[in-house]
Amino acid sequence: MKYLGKRLLISLLTLVLVSLFTFIAFSIIPGDPARVLLGQDANAAQVEAMRETLGLNKSLPERYLSWLVGFLSGDAGDSIKYHLPINQMVGAYMPVTFSLAGLALIIMIVIAVPLALLAGRKENSVLDRIVSLFSTLCMSAPGFVVGILFIWVFGLTMHLFVAGRYVSYAVDFWGFIQYLIFPALAIALPGAGMLIKYLRDSLMQQQSLDYVRTAYSRGNLRGRVLFVHVFKNALVPALTMLGMIIGDLFAGSIIMEQVYSIPGMGRLLISSIMSRDFPMVQTIVLYIAIIVVLANMIADILIQIIDPRIQSE
Repeated sequence: MKYLGKRLLISLLTLVLVSLFTFIAFSIIPGDPARVLLGQDANAAQVEAMRETLGLNKSLPERYLSWLVGFLSGDAGDSIKYHLPINQMVGAYMPVTFSLAGLALIIMIVIAVPLALLAGRKENSVLDRIVSLFSTLCMSAPGFVVGILFIWVFGLTMHLFVAGRYVSYAVDFWGFIQYLIFPALAIALPGAGMLIKYLRDSLMQQQSLDYVRTAYSRGNLRGRVLFVHVFKNALVPALTMLGMIIGDLFAGSIIMEQVYSIPGMGRLLISSIMSRDFPMVQTIVLYIAIIVVLANMIADILIQIIDPRIQSE
């Protein structure tokens, strides 16, 4: 419980700092939301009146505290561009991004774990070298480049899907999932490459320890030793890396939504930045930060469950 309380406190502090830095960053960058709303033909008096309506005439600390209290109370305010409640809009777009990132996570694990286990059976074997090459290629290829390549190969050449013809989950759930498969795969491959490398290296390190030699001396087969004894202990560093990779998955989702014309939080974020809709941008960034922090906290808790001997410093 002490460890959990400490992790929770660190997570809350992280989120407060993220919200503060995000608010300051978007408050000092060039661009006046009032001017964007009214257009370049508006006079100074009109712009000032709009700034007062939006609360932009208040001091930075006042605006930050007002926005943070509103967010914590469940009211993030209204979008400057769309004139709709921000939480309502985020709630409409979030399931799409969650589905894309979640599908990418599943694909990444399905690819990485079996390949890492194959490579980890014997160092410098043919399989190990092939898997290591695949891992390096995955880590080297930018996700958006792979996404564009998938559109060309699977969309325009093989006609397995129609690029740009997005299907809403509310209209056709299975059509929605089918459309997300290729962008999710493009997002998953770089993370799969990293996870393969860390899990494979961890498996190799564990197999050099005394308890593995003891298991072999008792007549256990290589497969049993690898799956029953080694894999559990090798998961610890892999889970640590997985917590960080989840943040990359959401970042990749934001980019891939532009490539595949997917109406998720990524497209909403880019649109809001372009229109200087700072309350919307700040809220989306904070929601993404909450997801990443929770993912890392869950990974830390799982590590404690797998190996209770690990103590936080």
